[in-house]
Amino acid sequence: MATNSRTKAGTGSSSPELRTNEKKWGKPLMEAGWTLLPNALLVHQSALGLTSTDINILLHLMAYWWKKEELPHPSKVTLAKSIGVTPRTVQRRIAAMEKAGFIQRVRRQGPHRGTQTNFYDFSGLIKEATPYAKKLLEERAERAKEQATRAARKGRPLLKLVDRD
Repeated sequence: MATNSRTKAGTGSSSPELRTNEKKWGKPLMEAGWTLLPNALLVHQSALGLTSTDINILLHLMAYWWKKEELPHPSKVTLAKSIGVTPRTVQRRIAAMEKAGFIQRVRRQGPHRGTQTNFYDFSGLIKEATPYAKKLLEERAERAKEQATRAARKGRPLLKLVDRD
């Protein structure tokens, strides 16, 4: 599944997930584009050491990431305007996430224009967040097992202790 999925009006191609989300959000919002963020990043944001500004920056970066092999490359000014912070704040937070190993800035050189906006690689974030995702999956499996056990017990009579006097 693509990280960022967009549908084009009139194409008629729409995944079951998109149709479900259209019911929640409405067709215009979903057709305008949506961004996928793994729950493990939100649920374990604090454990990963990500601030709310970091999450916001990551969300905006991911909105530009449509295919694994095509890394996003919005400018810091674009990100700052969208988020409502200064470009310097974006630069500092990206540097902090890079130092933590979550993202890697990859320089882009244009043939005639010199340096262009950086590519952003999320390989480190994916690696660091994966154990948290596995933990969430284990917790989900445990809850399912408990629910199955409760459901199985509902059909059986409850055992009562009886005094033998």
